[in-house]
Amino acid sequence: MVSLTRSVLLSLSVAVVAASPSISFAAAPLIKTQAPGYFRMMLGTFEITAVSDGTLDLPVDTLLSANAKQTRAQLAKSYLGVPLETSFNAYLINTGSKLVLIDTGGGLLFGDQLGKLIKNIEAAGYKASQIDDVLLTHLHSDHVGGLLLDGAIAFPNATVHANRRESDYWLSTERMKTASANSMEFFKAAMSTLGPYIQAGKYQPFDADTMIVPGVMAHAAYGHTAGSTVYTVESKGQELNLIGDLIHVGPVQFEKPEVTIEFDVDRSAAKATRLTVFSQIAKSGQLMGGSHLPFPGLGRLKATSKGYQWLPVDYTTHLN
Repeated sequence: MVSLTRSVLLSLSVAVVAASPSISFAAAPLIKTQAPGYFRMMLGTFEITAVSDGTLDLPVDTLLSANAKQTRAQLAKSYLGVPLETSFNAYLINTGSKLVLIDTGGGLLFGDQLGKLIKNIEAAGYKASQIDDVLLTHLHSDHVGGLLLDGAIAFPNATVHANRRESDYWLSTERMKTASANSMEFFKAAMSTLGPYIQAGKYQPFDADTMIVPGVMAHAAYGHTAGSTVYTVESKGQELNLIGDLIHVGPVQFEKPEVTIEFDVDRSAAKATRLTVFSQIAKSGQLMGGSHLPFPGLGRLKATSKGYQWLPVDYTTHLN
C-alpha cells in the first residue's frame, strides 16, 4: 500500500508540473572566459609548455602582400574572415636543469587583449621567478612587451638573450632617427622593455648558430627583422623548431609561402628564409612552433604540390 501511495503521489507531481508551464528553473549564466592558456607535451626528456599571451584581431587582408580579395577568399576556404583573430604564443622549455622562455608576448603594449602570459605561466604550474633564461626570436613589440610587469622586470632571475644583429638594430638611437613612422613604435618598445635588463646586466646578445643552453640552439633566420632567430630544441633525437614570425597567417602562407607581411623589414629575405626553413622542417618531419599560429601553435609541415599542409599536434596526457 505504501508503494502504491508513493507511485500515485509521483504521478500527481509530474502532472502538476506538466500542467504549469510558468514553472521553470533559472538559466545558468554564461561564463564568458576561456580555460587557462597553456598546453603541455614532452620532447624527449624535455617538458614543453606552450603559453598564450592572448589573441588580437588583425586586418590581415591589408597586411599581407597578396591581393586583399584573394586573401579574403583564401581565408574563406577555412571558414575564416577578417579581421582574423590571431594567437600570440610563447613557449616554456624545462630541460630538467634550466627553465627557458621563448618570447614574452605583447604585455600591455596592445591594450588589455594581450598581457596574459604571466597568469598563464602560473596556471601552468610555474612562476616567473623560476625562469632562468628568456630567448627572444626578435625584438618586435609583441615578443618583448611581456619583459616588463607594472613597469618593472617581470623575470627577476632571468638572463635575456637575442641575436646581436637584432639588438644592434632596434636599440640604435641613430637608426631610430631615420626610421619610418610605422616602425618607430618597434624601436621605442625594444628600448623601453629591454633597457631595464641591460642596466641590470641581464642581457647577453649572441651571434648566429650558437648553443644558448644545452639542448637549445639558435639559428639565423634573417629577413623578418635584421636578427630574426629560429630556436631548435633537441632532446633524445626529437626536435622542435620555434620559428617566431616566419609565418603569421597559416591559411594563406602555408599554401602560398611566397606571401610576405607588412612587418617584414626585408620582404625578399623573409620569403627566402621561410621557403628554406619550411623545406628543411617538412623533410625532417620534426615539430614546429609558430608565434602566431592558432594556439598552441605546435605541429608538423607536410609538403604539397602547392606549398605546405599544417598538421597540428594532437591533445595528449602522456607526460611521463
